[in-house]
Amino acid sequence: MQKKWLIKTIADTGVEEISQSLGVSTVVARILMGRGVLTIEDGKKFLTPTLSTMLDPFLLKGILAAVERVLRARKEGETVCVYGDYDVDGITGTALLVSFLRQVGLVCKYFIPNRFDDGYGLNEEALQHIIDAGSSLIISVDCGIVSLKEAAFCQRAGVDLIILDHHTPGEHLPEAAAVVNPLQPGCAYPFKMLAGVGVAYNLLVAMRKRLREEGVFEAGQEPDLRDWLDLVALGTIADVVPLIDQNRLYAFYGLQKLEKSGRPGITALKKVAGIVEAVTCGQVGFRLAPRLNAAGRMESAVPGVELLLSANSDECTVIADELDTANAERQVVERSILEQAVATVDSSGVYPSCKSIVLASREWHQGVIGIVASRLVERYHRPTILIAIDEQGNAKGSGRSIPGFHLLEALNGCSEYLERFGGHRYAAGVGLKEGNVDSFAASFEAAAALMLGDSELVPTLDIDSDVSSAEVHTALVQELKRLEPFGTGNPEPTLMLRGVTVVERRIVGDGHLKLRVSSEGQTFSAIAFRQAECPTDGLLDIAFFPELNVWNNSTTLQLRIKAIRKAAEQ
Repeated sequence: MQKKWLIKTIADTGVEEISQSLGVSTVVARILMGRGVLTIEDGKKFLTPTLSTMLDPFLLKGILAAVERVLRARKEGETVCVYGDYDVDGITGTALLVSFLRQVGLVCKYFIPNRFDDGYGLNEEALQHIIDAGSSLIISVDCGIVSLKEAAFCQRAGVDLIILDHHTPGEHLPEAAAVVNPLQPGCAYPFKMLAGVGVAYNLLVAMRKRLREEGVFEAGQEPDLRDWLDLVALGTIADVVPLIDQNRLYAFYGLQKLEKSGRPGITALKKVAGIVEAVTCGQVGFRLAPRLNAAGRMESAVPGVELLLSANSDECTVIADELDTANAERQVVERSILEQAVATVDSSGVYPSCKSIVLASREWHQGVIGIVASRLVERYHRPTILIAIDEQGNAKGSGRSIPGFHLLEALNGCSEYLERFGGHRYAAGVGLKEGNVDSFAASFEAAAALMLGDSELVPTLDIDSDVSSAEVHTALVQELKRLEPFGTGNPEPTLMLRGVTVVERRIVGDGHLKLRVSSEGQTFSAIAFRQAECPTDGLLDIAFFPELNVWNNSTTLQLRIKAIRKAAEQ
């Protein structure tokens, strides 16, 4: 699908000052300003993040009550159970809490629901099992904020519940010993976009502070909280929360920890994922996270937690191999569902007039429909919900959205056809009966028609800065690395050269364009992946990211082209 190019307009005022004060080029200064970094102080924090700038965890509403309840469990020798979600955020949050709580002297178990048997979030039957096994304190992570009935069940059973979550609360909060969620009303914590594992990490920071004040730690025995940043980075990046402010800190230092992690499970996971050097956000998102997710998508997420908790290298190798196999199976299933979904959309004739896509099938695997929904959003740029129906006629769906469409708000308007739903602006899950699928699809399409105009249905390509050919060089590549880690909220910069000509063109690999382009008397090597059919005659504008290409022990500057258009287009 052709994208509309949106070129950021940055006023010259302040660019030179930012450039000189921070020691960066005007190109990088413009990129920073386009991302809201408008002062020297903000620029220093962005370019050189330090853990000392972390927000006070006690600003989180409910954190004090949570800390005091956990410390009482420690003092009285209670058994604690961490109840996590089955995605990477929940898996890493669970491993983080369990390992820390055990290290500071608590008896701690964990429970991860089975996607197919237990469903998402807190489950009364599972809670009863946890209680029967002897736990008197349950800590949920990455779930629980809408579990009003389950929280009431815990109260009736005489068991305390602490909820650590980051999802959007409902109209009422669960009654619990403590509810910690930056999105809950009255929470003074200024950063609202933590992942679940980020909320859990704040509990660790707060607990260590209290334990230190109580003189619990002997010399050299105090836990180093940096040791858990690898897990925080994994969950934060995998959950696609914005990598700004607190999340940028976690990702920045957590990626370094992932590179040098002494955790046997991380070492084994990196090995099966083929990662041998520095770990990037892309490698977390496309290599590590899918393997951790795979077991939970296909069967049970428990092996993912065991991998992160185990200190036995041989055991971790076995688990990592199992996760790798599950991931390969997941890819096959995902590809099959994607082909079916695309064929259905293309043959239906409703696209592009439709404002949304809702598809359902009894043949689809519930564990991967969310991934496929994301693929369809990329392909058609429509809010999409895919629904898997079981033999009993129970339908479970997973949705993904586009900018300008609040998925959770839309589902609120369709709630008469749903038995349950939850999520946020860009991702959500639904549960309904098979007989209501058609009515729900029609209602969802009506909601999309109200919320989306023609402009929102055209994907955009954000250009960070117009540049001249003289500004594109190897030093710029090195400078741009200072803006990492790239991800949601801080995407890889896209630059633009106007009026270039192609002086050499050939097709390489699986439909890639290998080019040499000329601009203002300079020539550049360029690669345009999967764009072999793109016309390259006449004057062109190119959107690109500059990088260093290493080939045959030679390093050269290369422009990785993201899009090409005729120079006359606006």
